[in-house]
Amino acid sequence: MCTSLVVSENATADGSFIVARSADSAALKAQHFVIHPAVKGQKGLYSTKAHGGVNDFTYPLPEESLRYTTVPNWKTGLHGAVGFNEAGLGLTGTESIFASEAALAVDPYVKETGITEDDIADVLLSRCRTAREGAKLLGEIIETQGAGEGFGVAFVDETEVWYLETGSGHQWLAQRTPKDQYFASGNQGRFQDYDPASPDMMASKTLVSFAEEKGLYDPKDGPFNFSKAYTRDDDRDRIYNDPRVWVMQKHFNPSLEQAPDAGRSFPVYLTPEKKATVEDAKAMMREHFAGTEHDPYEYGLRGDEPWRPISVFRTYEAHVMHVRPWLPKEIGEVIYIAMGMADLSVFLPFYAGLTRVPDSWGRGTADCDAESAYWKFRRVQTLAMTDYAKLAPIVREAYAAFEAATSEAQKAMEEEYLALLESDHEAARAKLDAFNLKVLADGEALAEKLLNRLFTIRTADIEALVPAKNRKNKD
Repeated sequence: MCTSLVVSENATADGSFIVARSADSAALKAQHFVIHPAVKGQKGLYSTKAHGGVNDFTYPLPEESLRYTTVPNWKTGLHGAVGFNEAGLGLTGTESIFASEAALAVDPYVKETGITEDDIADVLLSRCRTAREGAKLLGEIIETQGAGEGFGVAFVDETEVWYLETGSGHQWLAQRTPKDQYFASGNQGRFQDYDPASPDMMASKTLVSFAEEKGLYDPKDGPFNFSKAYTRDDDRDRIYNDPRVWVMQKHFNPSLEQAPDAGRSFPVYLTPEKKATVEDAKAMMREHFAGTEHDPYEYGLRGDEPWRPISVFRTYEAHVMHVRPWLPKEIGEVIYIAMGMADLSVFLPFYAGLTRVPDSWGRGTADCDAESAYWKFRRVQTLAMTDYAKLAPIVREAYAAFEAATSEAQKAMEEEYLALLESDHEAARAKLDAFNLKVLADGEALAEKLLNRLFTIRTADIEALVPAKNRKNKD
């Protein structure tokens, strides 16, 4: 279960593209960061089963695979979550969405051999060069081999950003986000209108005719509505999904008045009243209805709170993709990654030009350890949750200061990188590597420092709670 945000170039403060997503499944699901090198002369098939994935999906390997990055599951190395390739294509996938029972009755998911979250990053980033190409190829795979589950995927490059939603096992719709607008989603099909003549839309060849033929859409009811025809919309959406979309739209459009449970009538796209920034996207990934009665953390951990927040403890990573087309790809494309629960984590930059990552980012399993990056951040979060009201502010303050200082350091490094690039490309690359590796190391060191600080506080708390003292304090 996830939450996604897509912001097009004229809706951002600096003219960049911003795409963010929280990936939620299990707190014990350690994630790695992997750089996949370019490969030439490949033959054979990509196989999900060969990696221990969820099914038996296969697809031809590209003869020449592009260099790309992913943030995969520790156990299989699949389910890549987010990444960029050397051509400048980035994607985040996937947002789990659900087809209606009626749609699945006539076009079920191809669970045994269809494409799933496990495969999308590796199949597409290894060969596609643009956002449009990525969305188109994924759609073709869904039509021919089927989707093994329901999902939404965002694709971004230097010129545009696209989002694709599945409708059923073989039906799909993709749209280019309008230049001055944003799109927000939380585990539900959000698309509505479809214009087959629009260059900003792509879909399965029989999207409308199939729905009409199978009784999912009646032209007498008005224009075709993708969400209404194909996707689930019931009481689960009212409390689990709608409030997340509502709170994001409220953040960017404060004057917009709409009921938090009116999801199907929420605008699909909106022009923000104030142009968005990377910091806005981070804030959305950390959102948990703070200051309201629906905050499940601040007033004691409440698992029975009906509204599901964006930032949940079981989030295994959240990320913000930032694409600045006016800069070289090496520094113009950045993924900010927060391991674990974003509210109690720090967003660290991974530049597209980074050539290696510390060993700690390739470690981590379902068992806690002291070496992997994932567990360094997760341990702090777990401890902070034992007294959220007291400890969370300490964690948030430390990470906020670190992010602010890092942002300023990034500006200086990027200026130096550009100056060096004109005369010595290798020196520029070395500077980028050194800077990025130091930021990652410093982020890990801060997490370990915070862990010790929180343990000191909790040790004193517990000693005060269970003193076992006699009348004389030193007895």
